[in-house]
Amino acid sequence: MGPLVRTAALNGYVELCHTLGIDPRDLIKRVGLDVAGLAAQDRWISGAAVVELLELSAATAGHEDFGLRLAESRRLSSLGPIGLVVREEPDVRSAVGLLLQHEHMFNEVLHSRLSEHNGLATLKVELRLDEAMQTRQAAELVIAALHLLLRGLTPQWQPLSVCFEHTAPADATTHRRIFGPVLDFGREFHGIVFYAGALDAPNALSDPQLRTYARQYFESIATPRQDTTLPDRVRELIEVLLPTGRCSVEQVARSLGVDRRTVHRRLADSGDTYTSLLNATRMHLAERFVAHPRHSLTEVAHLLGFSMPSAFSHWFKEQFGCSPSEWRNQRGTSSGTDAEADAV
Repeated sequence: MGPLVRTAALNGYVELCHTLGIDPRDLIKRVGLDVAGLAAQDRWISGAAVVELLELSAATAGHEDFGLRLAESRRLSSLGPIGLVVREEPDVRSAVGLLLQHEHMFNEVLHSRLSEHNGLATLKVELRLDEAMQTRQAAELVIAALHLLLRGLTPQWQPLSVCFEHTAPADATTHRRIFGPVLDFGREFHGIVFYAGALDAPNALSDPQLRTYARQYFESIATPRQDTTLPDRVRELIEVLLPTGRCSVEQVARSLGVDRRTVHRRLADSGDTYTSLLNATRMHLAERFVAHPRHSLTEVAHLLGFSMPSAFSHWFKEQFGCSPSEWRNQRGTSSGTDAEADAV
């Protein structure tokens, strides 16, 4: 069975379908879900089926903004019990941190990460499914829900950039209404970029008198994320550290609060090595970065932690069997900004 999500992920779905003049019951049945079962918010259903349902609904309704419209009906209750605790956290940083730490309690498809660098905070969202499928609507639903949550926690908050991997819609009216003029399509990730200082803003929803009770209740029902292993944490740290030029096993060990030998030993216990994880992470990121023409290949080399473009080119040929520019051209994404990259 693939990753699951709570039925609350579809809160407001039936009402939105009626508003747009389409039959929700027929669409729900077509993706193999039980119409009656959606009434129970805490029931777990197939994440892939939900993603497919959103795409099918958008196509049937003829509205590319279907996911965004659905996000506008979101409330903290859609998160389940964790919504109670997020509401009472003292500041934005702790609220977001708690949400990301326990997102598996309401959605197993989501894998989100918050990073800070040079005064900027980047909240990235990845949708992990067991099969390749379109995720435009699901990604926009998630990003819009996070955007609305942050605005709820601190009404003065404004993003610097709202990023999507997919191309811009034919009509971006709803996108601009929700996010403002900071949309950035065709990026290598889904996410939101904002000033890191906003994380320290007080939570406008919080009631200090309720905070202790909310925490005590949540701790009694919270479950640890079962799939967060040391290799997972090392991969995440590698991805964050690569663009800084300081990605080393020593730096990863310091971030984990252990020494280098401990990292090597514990990775060996799971059949991994730091070098293999570094290479696998670079390959995963290279496919995403090279595919997007907004980055010159010299910039991609920097983002992957290579000090020289020639070193990146040599590594890429070893992994993919061709040069980065050839790989980009084969996928029809060559850009005139890469004049210097054909030497890469």
